[in-house]
Amino acid sequence: MAVTVNIYYSGVNGNARKFAEEMVSSGVVGDIRAEEGNIKYEYFFPMDDAETVLLIDSWKDQHAIDVHHASPMMEKITRLREKYDLHMKVERYVSDEDGVPESDKAFIKE
Repeated sequence: MAVTVNIYYSGVNGNARKFAEEMVSSGVVGDIRAEEGNIKYEYFFPMDDAETVLLIDSWKDQHAIDVHHASPMMEKITRLREKYDLHMKVERYVSDEDGVPESDKAFIKE
């Protein structure tokens, strides 16, 4: 069962966006995407909040997240979070093993 974690990074003076940009330019994002079990690791920028960045981070299961959290990658991420003095709000979602209900499919254009 896939696990998706939405992390809202917030700071001041554009630091959340600078953090995301450095995560990409330093190669950390590419390394995380290459980790076994990673499904998605993508940053988004809310239109109405220039000081926040949303990370959507999806993994195939809890074990894959645990391995990621125990990896040296987390030290790099933590250093960058501290460098940019970011605060975090976290939401966690577990996939519905039954998929999209038939009653919802009429509202989805693929």
